[in-house]
Amino acid sequence: MSWTSVIGQQRVSDALRRTISTERVAHAWLFYGPEGVGKRAAAIAYGKALLCEQGGEEACGACSSCGRVDRMVHPDLHMLMPYPSDADPADIAERIRLIGQNPYAAVDFVRRPSLDDPTRSSNKQALYTVARVQEEMCRAMSFQPVEGRYKVAVVSDAEHLRTDAANMFLKMLEEPPPKTVFILTTSRADRILATIVSRCRRLRFDPLTPEAIEQALIGEEGVAPELAATLARMADGSYTAGLDLAKNEDLRALRELVLDFSRAAYSRNVGKIADIVERPARFGRDQVGHVLELLLRWIRDLMLYREMGEAAALVNVDQAEAIAGFTERLPKADIEAMASVIEEAIVLVRSNVHVALTLTVLAGALAEAMRGPHSGKLYMPLSDAYDGGDASLGRTG
Repeated sequence: MSWTSVIGQQRVSDALRRTISTERVAHAWLFYGPEGVGKRAAAIAYGKALLCEQGGEEACGACSSCGRVDRMVHPDLHMLMPYPSDADPADIAERIRLIGQNPYAAVDFVRRPSLDDPTRSSNKQALYTVARVQEEMCRAMSFQPVEGRYKVAVVSDAEHLRTDAANMFLKMLEEPPPKTVFILTTSRADRILATIVSRCRRLRFDPLTPEAIEQALIGEEGVAPELAATLARMADGSYTAGLDLAKNEDLRALRELVLDFSRAAYSRNVGKIADIVERPARFGRDQVGHVLELLLRWIRDLMLYREMGEAAALVNVDQAEAIAGFTERLPKADIEAMASVIEEAIVLVRSNVHVALTLTVLAGALAEAMRGPHSGKLYMPLSDAYDGGDASLGRTG
């Protein structure tokens, strides 16, 4: 892993390289931005450069230190990720090894509870506990570097630090051991303690361009150019999403499920809606959220096409005909309200609201919005429902 392996984040790479050449390496960094855009890749490339035996801003890639970083076995580089309480140590080690091979791969417990089955979910929450912070961060980072100039800890998905664990980690950040570098990565900086954020040097990562994702899929994964162009649009700025789509035909098939759901919602075909709802409801909450995100991207394509016609830069570029047909047949559709109820459904699903019920109510709300102005709400508190509000998850009898 080197700077050239970090896709499309030249501003970020240049900034990190300058800190090495000017010897202004911060003891704590916060890499924040959307999922799958290279935060972990940049963190490992930075750590590799800091530990390289040549001592420059670019890792040589040839010394023994660089080789051990590539294999994720360097004693001064600690790769940390949140995991559930029942995680198998061998499974954790395998995921870290896979990150060394490709830091963009979705092999963490948050996005892939099972490496064998990408659609499988887990009832166990992946997180950082007090015991883990004490052992894997505070204790491990308190020793002098074994071989390199620094000790480096990459704390991925740092928003999964429990409050008590975050407070323990904060104490170390307040008085860091010499020659230590902590790199926290997150797509939800708002969920990290403000006191931790204030002690980190922050670096923003932007969504990747479709062109950057397309070229990486062709050059790194050998994806056919025509398919790579389509997947790059579907990936919505995330190379990780592009990789998943390229390697998993089941995920690509979910787009057909999205279209089927939209058609069934419009027709108000209760039997078909029930059948379609049952399929994603078996996937687990993470995968249901992914299906809803695909639906949201499709709705945003409708917005773009309505405004720009054939000049619109669609995410689902291979479904341009279906998108054009929708906008022509349903000119009165409240597309903004459709997007709003889908966004709300994503929040509800991830907040442990009943999945099948959420999707069923969503179908009804979409059917109404497709026919004209809609309130753009799924959930309503029971107190409001008793006052005669609109149909929602909170409505009674």
